[in-house]
Formats: sequence, structure tokens, C-alpha cells
Amino acid sequence: MKYQAISVSELNAYIKGRISEDEALQSVLVKGEISNFKNHYATGHLYFTLKDEKSLIKCIMFKGYAERLDFTPKDGMSVMVFGSVSVYERDGVYQIYVQAMQEDGLGSLYKAYEELKIKLEKEGLFSEAHKKKIPMYPKEIGVLTSQTGAVIRDIINVSTRRNPNVHIKLLPVPVQGLGASEKITEAIETINKNKLVDVIILARGGGSLEDLWPFNEEEVARAIYNSEIPIISAVGHETDFSISDFVADLRAPTPSAAAELAVPDISELKNTINTYEVRFKNSLIRKIELMKMRYSKCMQSMAFKEPTRIIHDNYLKIDNLIKAMENIMNKKEFEAKSKFIELTTKLDSLSPLKTLTRGYCLVEKDGKIIKSIKETKKDEEIELKFYDGNKKAKVL
Repeated sequence: MKYQAISVSELNAYIKGRISEDEALQSVLVKGEISNFKNHYATGHLYFTLKDEKSLIKCIMFKGYAERLDFTPKDGMSVMVFGSVSVYERDGVYQIYVQAMQEDGLGSLYKAYEELKIKLEKEGLFSEAHKKKIPMYPKEIGVLTSQTGAVIRDIINVSTRRNPNVHIKLLPVPVQGLGASEKITEAIETINKNKLVDVIILARGGGSLEDLWPFNEEEVARAIYNSEIPIISAVGHETDFSISDFVADLRAPTPSAAAELAVPDISELKNTINTYEVRFKNSLIRKIELMKMRYSKCMQSMAFKEPTRIIHDNYLKIDNLIKAMENIMNKKEFEAKSKFIELTTKLDSLSPLKTLTRGYCLVEKDGKIIKSIKETKKDEEIELKFYDGNKKAKVL
């Protein structure tokens, strides 16, 4: 029998047609728990997954139907949806096109999760002020996860690729099921007590809320908060958030991302060192060239070519200053003498002795000048003062 190949689009269209022909799939009422909920704010459409303990199915609720809801859907919420099952041909995915949805009560785990989250947040366990910095260059990294599985392999592969010198210490712990939270708590306390590593990665792969529950336990949250060693939480997929993510010093979307955050890329570090080395060499070369130019300029200066020239120039400056000072002093002396002569001449012209040279004389009696005839008596002796001497006289 010879088969004729058909395209992927034709196959998906065929499957969609067969599903559309099934009346039972055109009106379905399905009960389950919401996960991976996304509200596409640009279009108003709602995208989410409806799941139970064993299976899941994708759902979409267009804006026209979403606007009729009287509650806000959330991850972990138990709901009943009514709609039809069809195939999205482009991706070959069948999903429920939801026309109506109603609450079926919050799941007990989700309710406990929200209550513990609120409690710990009020106590300050999520505070940024308490979070410790992840070491830039850790030597030893402790990994708390299952001994088997892809998580530890991914962390080892990423760490080895980025820096093979970093030592990975695996402390195997159960990551789900009864008693897992106690083992995780004990492992965190043991590492801190013995100072085994520089940073801790708490990791596991994705799963349902039930699978991730050990990382939502209060004792694990408090062990992370009390840890003196920084802890990176990498629990579940990128869209999964556990209590450990909020308490930890750093949250990684995946275990592989946690390894990238904890282990520095040695190739990038080498490139950075090489870049700095080139910069330092170029800076040193420019510095040497600049010093050579300065040296050459200094050697061309008069201070080095004719060192005594500066001394001689300074001698000339001193001589010029002395000469200038002498000129100033002579000028001051001349001005002072001229002023003295001028004042002396004025004083001499006002002197009464000057008048005596013109034939006058002064009449004195007992050392006092006689200004009036009334001051003399007959036969009284007086003294006549001429410009060139004195003579005795008598009043007749």
C-alpha cells in the first residue's frame, strides 16, 4: 500500500475537524486547579492550565468572556470551567476555549501557602535589608537537592563550564514527600554549623504545588532566614514561586540559572583581566612618552643648558633693584633738602633779626622788649639790640 504524505498543517486541520465533529467536546464542564495563569493585559485574554493530580490541559478565555467574571483567577485556585475543546492549528495543541468559570473553593495547600506567606512577610523574613550578598568568587558551593535527576547534573555542567576550579559539594536531600522539609532544614543547619561552603544552592525541578510543598514549609523558611551562609533558591520553573524564593538571599528562575548566578564565568574574568592588562600597558606607554617629552623639554631649558645664567640674571636683577633704591633714596633726600631750604627761607624772611639789618633795633629792659614809650622812665637804663650786637643806653 502506497501512502501519500500530507503537510503538518493538513494533519492539524484534520484533527481539529474530527474534534469539532464530536459534540461531547463542544460543551464540557471541567474541574481542576489553575496554574501558570497569565493575564494578557494588551488583549484582555486569559491563559492558564487546568490540572489535577494526574494530568493537565491548557485553557484560554477570550476578553469578551473574561470581562463577565466576578472574581480574579489565581494560581492554585480550584475552579470549574465551561467551554469547548478545539485544536490551535499553528502549534498543534488542543485546549479548552473557556466561556464561563466559577470558583470551586481555594485548594487547602494554596490557602496554607498564602497564610504562611503573609505571616512571614509581616515578621520581616522577606526584607531586603536582611538579605546577604552572594560571594563574587566562591571556592566551594553547596547544593541541596536530590542525588539523582537532571537538577544536579545541570548545576555541575554549568558550574564546570563557567569555572572548573569551583568545588561543588552535593548534600543529597529529599525534595518532595513526607519528611523532606525536616531533611532540608537539617542540611542547612549542618552546613552552617561546620562552615562547609561559601554559598548554598537550594534546588529542585518543576512540579505541582504538592510536589514543591517542602519548600513552602515554615521550618525551611526559618532555616534559610537564620543561615549565615548566603542561599540561592532555585525551586521549580520560572513561573513557580515558593516561600523559599522569598526568604532566600537570591532567587533563580531555574537550577541552571542558579549555577550561573553563583559561579563566575572564568572566561569573562580572563577577558576582563586581559582588557585591564592592555589598558595598563597602554597607559604605561603613554605615561613613559609623556615623561620623555617632559624630560626633553627640561633638558632644553636654560636651567640645564646654562645653569649659571640664572644666577647672573639674578645678580643683574639685584643690582638693578639696588640702583633703583639708591635713586629713590637720592630723590627723597633731594626733595627733603629742597623743602628744608624753602622752609628756612620762609622762616628767615619772617625773623625779626632780618629787620635789624635794615637799620632797626630792638629796645629791651630786663630781658623784655619795650613796645611803648610808656614803659620807660627818665634816667632808666635800657639795652639796644642791633643786628651785629648789643649796646647799653640811658633814657634822658
